Amino acid sequence: MGIFGYLAILAALLLGGLIAMLCYTYPIAKRVYQDQLVRTSPEKWGRTCSFPDDAEQVQMWHDGIAWMERNRHRITELQIENDGLQLFGEYFDFGADRCVIILPGRCESLIYSYYFAPPYEEAGFNVLVVDTRCHGKSEGTYNTIGVKESQDILKWAKVMHEQFGNQEIYFHGICIGTSSGLFALTAKNSPDYLRGLVTEGCYISFSETFKRHMMALNRPTFPVLQLIMLQIYRHTGTNVYKWKPIRAIRKLKPDCRVLFLYGEKDIFSIPEKSRQLFAACSSQDKKLVWFSKGGHSHLRINNTEQYDQTIIDFFGK
Repeated sequence: MGIFGYLAILAALLLGGLIAMLCYTYPIAKRVYQDQLVRTSPEKWGRTCSFPDDAEQVQMWHDGIAWMERNRHRITELQIENDGLQLFGEYFDFGADRCVIILPGRCESLIYSYYFAPPYEEAGFNVLVVDTRCHGKSEGTYNTIGVKESQDILKWAKVMHEQFGNQEIYFHGICIGTSSGLFALTAKNSPDYLRGLVTEGCYISFSETFKRHMMALNRPTFPVLQLIMLQIYRHTGTNVYKWKPIRAIRKLKPDCRVLFLYGEKDIFSIPEKSRQLFAACSSQDKKLVWFSKGGHSHLRINNTEQYDQTIIDFFGK
């Protein structure tokens, strides 16, 4: 047998091994995708505490509801339609002429967003909390990693401006919520009244942070991660390698105000990547603040006074 015969055998073995690996890992990837990024029942990602076994998450949940109860008389229940979906939100009117739209992370409803509202009330903002598509009462099946969600947000912002008279609108994004905010701020149809963003724990790309989530759960990454990203594209049309926060943040207008809130102990949006995102930001009005305590999306509960004062000082009363 000549060299080409041996090469042919080697190629066949490699191809056979690759096919076998894909046959084994594809069902795993599909299962993870369905579990993490697809609303498979109305009860999934509803208006309930997402992590009832986590003491900090439960405390945030109850503190947020307590804030809402104090301000129940200010609530206007809202419903809009976008992309064929019915979307729900609650508007808290504090008599200001500017508004913050709080964008929660994956698996969270608008009730979770109550918890982040107090510093904005003190800083002189009206507050809109929303059930993002396929969360809470809002319709939808697939999480599109902030892409189609950004157009939902632009519709909400238009309502805040045209119907409720808010002259300036800002976003407060937690984790994936920041992606939605960034894509809205840099969209071709983004209006001038969108003025800035506060980001807690934003990642440079979804594939990068999702890989860290899988590692934390001791799940295999290659090629499962790549197959999950393929599932996202197949079902939603979102190319996660194109739609990245680090690409969007380079397109922000110079006068867009951006406050970065990051945790030194965050294992998903790690400090090294967070600094890269801040450096890439094209805004001339940006600030980066580090918190020594608290995990991913749990900065405020571990640093409440510093967290709130940082927001108040950044915007001014």
